Amino acid sequence: MVPYDDRVPPPNEQRRAQLADAAIELLVESGVHGVTHRAVDRRAGLPAGTASNYFRSREALLVATARRVIEQHQADMAQAAQSAAPPDPAARAGDLGGRTLASELIAGSLLLAAGPHRNRYLAIFELRLESLRRPALAAAIDELMAAMAAFTGDHHAEVGLSIPPAAVPAMLVMYGGALFALVTGPVELVTPEAVRPLAVAIVEGGLAAARDAGIDVSAQ
Repeated sequence: MVPYDDRVPPPNEQRRAQLADAAIELLVESGVHGVTHRAVDRRAGLPAGTASNYFRSREALLVATARRVIEQHQADMAQAAQSAAPPDPAARAGDLGGRTLASELIAGSLLLAAGPHRNRYLAIFELRLESLRRPALAAAIDELMAAMAAFTGDHHAEVGLSIPPAAVPAMLVMYGGALFALVTGPVELVTPEAVRPLAVAIVEGGLAAARDAGIDVSAQ
C-alpha cells in the first residue's frame, strides 16, 4: 500500500486529470525535477495552490501522474477490444489460440503508444527511474503494474484469446522493453513494419515463459 493518502483532496476527477496531464508534459520536457506543484499549476493554467490542494505532497503528485498514464493505457486497450473480433468466424478458428490476433493487438498498441501517445510513456519511464530513489513511488508503481497484469489477462479473455495468465508477466516485460526502445528512438522509425516482428516476439516469448512454468500451451 502507498503510505500516504492522495485521495483526500476534492473529488474533481476532471481537474485531477488536468493536473496529471500537465505533469506528464513537464516530465517529458524537464524530467522529474521539473515537476513541482507550482510548475504544474502554471502549465495547467490553474490558480496557484491548486495542485497542492489536490496532491498533498510531491510524491502524491508523481503517483497520480503514473496512475493517469496507466488509466489512459487501459482505456486504449478497452477501445481496441471493442473492434478486435474478426468478422469471419473461420478466421478466428484458424488463428490457433489467437496468436495472430494477439500480435495484431500488440502491434497496434505499440504504434499508438510510441507514436501519438509517446509522451505518456516517456513520462512513465521517467517515473520508473525516479522510483529507484523513492520507495513509496516504487511501491505505488509496482501496485499499478500488478493491476495492469490483471487487466491484461481480462482483456485477453474479452477478445477471446486463450493465452494463459502465466504468459502475461513476461509479455508485459517484453512489451515495456520494446516500447522503451521505440519511444526513445526517432519517431519516424515507428512503423508497422518495425513493430510487427516485435509484437510476434512478445507473444511467442510469453508462451515460452508459460511453458517454462509448466503450463501446457500446446493449444495456444
